[in-house]
Amino acid sequence: MKYNRILLKLSGEAMGGADGQGLDSDVIKSYAVEIAKAVKAGVQIGIVVGGGNIFRGMNGVKEGFDRVKGDQMGMLATVINGKALGIFIEEEGVKAEVYTPHPMEPFARHFNKDRVMEVLKGGGVAIFTGGTGNPFFTTDSAASLKACEIEADALLKGTKVDGVYTADPKKDPTATRYERLTFDKALADNLKVMDQTAFTMCKENDIPIEVFDMTDPKNLLRLLEGENVGTVVCNENK
Repeated sequence: MKYNRILLKLSGEAMGGADGQGLDSDVIKSYAVEIAKAVKAGVQIGIVVGGGNIFRGMNGVKEGFDRVKGDQMGMLATVINGKALGIFIEEEGVKAEVYTPHPMEPFARHFNKDRVMEVLKGGGVAIFTGGTGNPFFTTDSAASLKACEIEADALLKGTKVDGVYTADPKKDPTATRYERLTFDKALADNLKVMDQTAFTMCKENDIPIEVFDMTDPKNLLRLLEGENVGTVVCNENK
């Protein structure tokens, strides 16, 4: 396998299926099947899930919610997604523990790195919910933070596009996909890989980001087996 330990970032919209709303059990099950296959193949997997299929803090602000309270509601939405994903992963015969940055027993375990590492090394999946636990931070930032904390070899961002392009491919038919680019190039060209906080954290901690299309769940295993299914963003020396 290409990596021994990864942090997989899944958006909430992806878990909502075609319309990006609510929970699509067929989609979540398809993700769980492929995640379980990767774990059984020897890859240690931590997962950060978004909550946009249920509630997005910034949308709440537009509707009159206080930003802090809106972000807190978004954090709670990720817990629902994490619980759902964990249920389907365990149905595939793989242990799945859901973690939160604040105590939420019995719904989820309070994050503790030592316990998380025991789960990963024991062949289980650690699902990180609740974002960073703080308002004003995205789940992209949570993904980069957890990638650093679990000492992941890479952060894999599962999206609805098959990588990073020179421009928005929906708006510019001449846009081309990068197979590989440096953090500095992505920053200089203002390419929307992840938010700036998350992106900088990965750059400074030398954790490559792979952006790939997760609407086909089989792409996860293809990527881990070394196929070119997305875009690698990394430091010059990688």
